[in-house]
Amino acid sequence: MDRHLKKGGPAAALATIASLALAGCSAASASQDVETTSATAPTEVPDVPYASTYSRYPGVPTALVGATIYDGAGGRIDNGVVLFANGEVVGIGGADMAVPDGYTRVDGTGRYVTPGIIDIHSHLGDYPSPSVPAHSDGNEATSPTTPEVWAEHSVWPQDPGFSRALANGGITSLQILPGSANLMGGRTVTLKNVPSRTVQGMKFPGAPYSMKMACGENPKRVYGGRGRMPSTRMGNFAVNRETWLEAQEYAAEEDPDRDLAMETLAGVLNGEILIQNHCYRADEMALVMDMADEFGYRVSAFHHAVESYKIADLLRENEVCSAVWADWYGFKMEAYDAIPENAAMIHNAGACVVIHSDDANGIQRLNQEAAKAQADGRRMGIDIADADVISWITLNAARAMGIDHMTGSLEAGKMADVVLWNGDPLSIYSRPEMVWIDGALMYDMNNPAMRPVSDFELGQPGEGDVK
Repeated sequence: MDRHLKKGGPAAALATIASLALAGCSAASASQDVETTSATAPTEVPDVPYASTYSRYPGVPTALVGATIYDGAGGRIDNGVVLFANGEVVGIGGADMAVPDGYTRVDGTGRYVTPGIIDIHSHLGDYPSPSVPAHSDGNEATSPTTPEVWAEHSVWPQDPGFSRALANGGITSLQILPGSANLMGGRTVTLKNVPSRTVQGMKFPGAPYSMKMACGENPKRVYGGRGRMPSTRMGNFAVNRETWLEAQEYAAEEDPDRDLAMETLAGVLNGEILIQNHCYRADEMALVMDMADEFGYRVSAFHHAVESYKIADLLRENEVCSAVWADWYGFKMEAYDAIPENAAMIHNAGACVVIHSDDANGIQRLNQEAAKAQADGRRMGIDIADADVISWITLNAARAMGIDHMTGSLEAGKMADVVLWNGDPLSIYSRPEMVWIDGALMYDMNNPAMRPVSDFELGQPGEGDVK
């Protein structure tokens, strides 16, 4: 079982903390056991197969006082107060905000508070550490369209990358996507970044599924290299359109036979499943939006999207987010026209910007990536407020993942996913000091007992290391 605590420290304190953590594990396990024993009869299809069994870890009513607060929605409060209890944000305000009796006060003087950081594009668990062929489970590269596969069925919950993302990056939620070998790569899964024995115990409750699509070089290289369609960009679109036609026919049937691929595509067509589309070039993104109009679905976000700056107005008009890097460039031809000012130019045009990682190391530094993109914009005369930049790694990501009504900003009633930074989060010198997920303290840099360690790491060199 994953360990949330390391051995050591005062015995009494550890006993208390351990009992709380184990209680959280027990609650999650119990809910899993209940779902297993109450499963529907074999002839029935459950409404939500592989449903979330996530149960929040125990927390205490908490007041963060005296910190600079970025609320994730573009607001800033100096010397502010954040209250949370029972897993939810209770209130946020200035220094005059009253702290109710029974709240544990955390002094945030000289520090900063943000919502939990969200990575919209991760492959943790599907391409876990150590990175070896036996762990390579993100691409079902056997057919150009595999909407029937689900990323969660490859997620290894003991990936040490999860705890590194929590401790070093303040990551509280993340979307795991299949790879980009296929035009239709399968369903994504959104996770809460908590220790669990099963992926169901990490699944973000109520988060919609997305389907990963990819255009451009990757599918045509993979399948063209095997002498089959698609081997060109026009082949990419032809295969996509033929598949969507088949999906429309399936969706129109009153009582179709079960088809896992078609079930996913029908879910996209009826709006229940979002589209996360790997795409680099501006012209292809424009064509994809036309194809979405043709078949009646909507792209939630283009990922990587290094040329979004060329069509930022179209993206704004179609309400499509761009999930981008700060400055990855030139590693293949479709990445050649990338510019570091991309994010700033998209934002300046009024379109939605998300900073993503696509990398087990990058996920630990999304705050720094956002700061780099901000600085690149400032250098060309686009001055973007810090509070708006924070939204690139919080609320905008949540919006593109369909979970913004539950997390992504510090608002009363939302999940208490909160990070206390030991300095300005847009500084390279700052790092998370404390991280809460649903109001439960999951990491404290000043308490070695609160540094999560995967069971896989126990007894190995570098166990639980943080930067």
